[in-house]
Amino acid sequence: MFVGIFLHFFPNPSYNDLLLCQTNQHFYKSQFCVIKPEETYFKKAYKKQTVKNQKHKMKNLNRIFAIFVILFAFAATSFAQVTATATATGTIVTPIAITKTMDMNFGNVAVSTAAGTVVLAPAGTRSNTGGVTLPATAGTVTSASFNITGMAGYTYSITLPSTATTVSSGSNNMTVTTFTSTPSLTGTLTGGISTLKVGATLNVGPSQAAGTYTSATPFSVTVNYN
Repeated sequence: MFVGIFLHFFPNPSYNDLLLCQTNQHFYKSQFCVIKPEETYFKKAYKKQTVKNQKHKMKNLNRIFAIFVILFAFAATSFAQVTATATATGTIVTPIAITKTMDMNFGNVAVSTAAGTVVLAPAGTRSNTGGVTLPATAGTVTSASFNITGMAGYTYSITLPSTATTVSSGSNNMTVTTFTSTPSLTGTLTGGISTLKVGATLNVGPSQAAGTYTSATPFSVTVNYN
């Protein structure tokens, strides 16, 4: 009696593809048939093939996992956050400065019984109104003068006194008002320097007492970069 298992030409035969063969209790193998007296050989062969199949599946899973890891790493790199750097810089410019070079002086003034004024222009010229006359001997007549220094090419604003400055001689007083300047309101630091001249109006009372009148508190001129 001959009982056998025929292996069809599949690279990985399954349990159903095996046909057990038995001939005179001898073992015989071919690519078609495995001959074994007992069925236990068939079970071992199937188990061996099952293990081989599982290993093959594990290899495939490992390959798939490796490809997934590579793709994930590539995607993470593609959409990762990127960084750039920049420097911070600040420049402290040369401070603007103002220095007085000349005080204001209205010169000699003659009075009468009528009040009047002496108008001193920034250029240093003067004119009179009312009961005031200007003698030929003018005395020292000067507008106030200031040197402005700072960053070359910068412009600056000019702030003159907005209230009267009192000049006194003993107990007698006059007021100085209406300050004007050249340049007016805004100046330019050509080459980093500028000259500012300031004039004003001296208000003289009727029969103003003779004397040299001086301001106890100097008037202020303020400049600042625009």
